[in-house]
Amino acid sequence: MDNLITVVDWSRWQFAMTAIFHWLFVPLTLGLSVIVAIMESIYLRTKSEKWLASTKFWMTLLAINFAIGVATGIILEFEFGTNWSNYSWFVGDIFGAPLAIEGILAFFLEATFGAVMFFGWGKVSPRFHLLSTWLTAIGASISALWILVANAWMQYPVGMEFDPAQMRNVMVDFGAFFSAVAINKFFHSVLSGWALSGVFVIGVSCFFLWRRSNRDFALRSIKVGGWFGLTGLLLCMWTGDGSAVEVTRTQPMKLAAMEGLYRGESGQSLAVIGIVNPEKRYFNDEPPYLFELSIPKGLSILARHDMNAFVPGINDIIDGIDIVDGDTVRTVSYPERIRRGKMAQNALREYSVAMEAGDTAAMQKASAQLKADFPYFGYGYFKSPSDAVPPVALTFYAFRVMVGLGSYFLLFYIVAMMMAYRWPDALCRQRWMQFVAMVSVPLMWICSEAGWIVAEVGRQPWTVQDLLPTCAAISNIPASSVIVTFWMFAVIFTVLLAAEVSIMVKWINKSTRKDLNK
Repeated sequence: MDNLITVVDWSRWQFAMTAIFHWLFVPLTLGLSVIVAIMESIYLRTKSEKWLASTKFWMTLLAINFAIGVATGIILEFEFGTNWSNYSWFVGDIFGAPLAIEGILAFFLEATFGAVMFFGWGKVSPRFHLLSTWLTAIGASISALWILVANAWMQYPVGMEFDPAQMRNVMVDFGAFFSAVAINKFFHSVLSGWALSGVFVIGVSCFFLWRRSNRDFALRSIKVGGWFGLTGLLLCMWTGDGSAVEVTRTQPMKLAAMEGLYRGESGQSLAVIGIVNPEKRYFNDEPPYLFELSIPKGLSILARHDMNAFVPGINDIIDGIDIVDGDTVRTVSYPERIRRGKMAQNALREYSVAMEAGDTAAMQKASAQLKADFPYFGYGYFKSPSDAVPPVALTFYAFRVMVGLGSYFLLFYIVAMMMAYRWPDALCRQRWMQFVAMVSVPLMWICSEAGWIVAEVGRQPWTVQDLLPTCAAISNIPASSVIVTFWMFAVIFTVLLAAEVSIMVKWINKSTRKDLNK
């Protein structure tokens, strides 16, 4: 048992580390590829060499980031087979479909037309080169679509049925992949990449101003990056609102963890800032916060778009209580889910025994019982309801980091754009604004990573919501193997990140000595 716990914990840490490193590169690719395409479109329309210089500068940074992102992404997909083979068996026919489409369609676009974009200058016509640039950007977004559709399915599994004969899930409705959960997740994630890329472009451009280099290049880059990033941020906030509604509907325990909410009420307030009580558990009477500053009725508005709506907390969800339109609604309590989950697992064992014995009647009886209780299959692995509660503190703090920094970046974009258009001379002289812009670049990555922490930590302990917890999804491998590969990947990813940052910094420094204002 100790070895199993060690394998589960280290495999989770390894996958989390790989995903966090991978997400350092993905959002910049998603946004910067479109910015490059926009700049090249302006160049083709104006025939101005200054826009050609801008396009090639940012395209080089895109190429550096793109290459490192591919390396980490491949390792991430391999880990499903090496570390999470039970998961791969349980849902492989479903989860594998979007990954296969991503590899066949999206990666083909990126690899084929990306090569033309990066190396095709002077070798193909300007129009075909521009087409290749746009197809590369579109391919990156299509790639994100299928990955995020697969991830959303893990959070909200639909369009499948469990086949006891194969002891695995099979797809019955491909269109169900595109649920409201998936659509919101796709747009929210991609648009966050737009917002991140805009901050990156403004920050790098302000470094040129800091070095008193290429003023015109920096200002036109700030304007393009600013408009693009601000658009992405505003739309990201809108889709974030939609995501909150979907989380309330499909993953209420995640929402409760995001808020550190144990007992809900009608007109539920939203904690703007706070300190979670580390001693608080659902079964004790400790206060949930050591300190909090809240917006009255804020969570009810966020979760259900109704200032007087009831929002269930962790204890309410465990007890199976919700209130809709003023009426108490009994949902399935967690103790009952655990009981029915164990019944589902026992029915599966009985089906297997009956199938080996060729007892058709027993197979039909076990299959009917399994179908009735299968929605709670994963709860059968738990000993108590506390096993199904996510890490509250980490989810709570990550959500506030994401929202707080997102609000800051809205102000940042407004100030940067106003200065670029109305007071460009002041922007070029004011070292404080240039410094703020450069410091904002790593802050934007922290904001982006915090969003992923909310999404993934908040759904723990599930790999597939309600159906398969992490303890049942693991591969049967020695703990020592996972520990060794964890540290091996940690070193490799750190070296790759350091290499990317070093190469980018050298390219930017080198470019400050060039004339990009032609």
